[in-house]
Amino acid sequence: MAGRSRPARGAMTLAEIKEFASFDSSTQRYIRRSLDIGLDREDALARWSRDVVEAASIRAQAQVYRGLERMRTTIPDDSDLRSVEPFLAPLVTLAAFDLGQGRLTSFSAFRFLYERLIGATVRPWLPSAFCAAAALPHLHPELRRKLLQSISEAAATASGWSNRQPAFFPQWVEKVDAGSTALPH
Repeated sequence: MAGRSRPARGAMTLAEIKEFASFDSSTQRYIRRSLDIGLDREDALARWSRDVVEAASIRAQAQVYRGLERMRTTIPDDSDLRSVEPFLAPLVTLAAFDLGQGRLTSFSAFRFLYERLIGATVRPWLPSAFCAAAALPHLHPELRRKLLQSISEAAATASGWSNRQPAFFPQWVEKVDAGSTALPH
């Protein structure tokens, strides 16, 4: 009998759900909001803004995310330095914005979001974009330290990356009144 060389799709989806569940609630909220903006899923301003400050942040994020479509089509196939700069510079700028919001506080949360915003082919470029953005001076030194310490040696020095597209894309879930879910006696 031949054994499986890859986990079943359901097992991978469950692993992605567990990873998302491991993030704190503000990180989960920011990831869902970012996916709504970046994938044009919902009216993010109507859904996510709780006050004028958050509304301004959402508008700024939407402006920065306008370059996502171009990034998706310019991911370099190799390390040819001529093809890296037109892709990596905008990716670092986008990452600097997201890290500056203070809600993505680890490489794993950053990677989780960007694999979904851009696609699986971005994986080889995420460690360098993350490290570059996390080291920028606009971040508080304590946040820079926390971010840079969150990337494992394995993630920073990986020799290969999966090309499997993410399966789990977290979305807004409406709260359900606990009284309305009671089972009949």
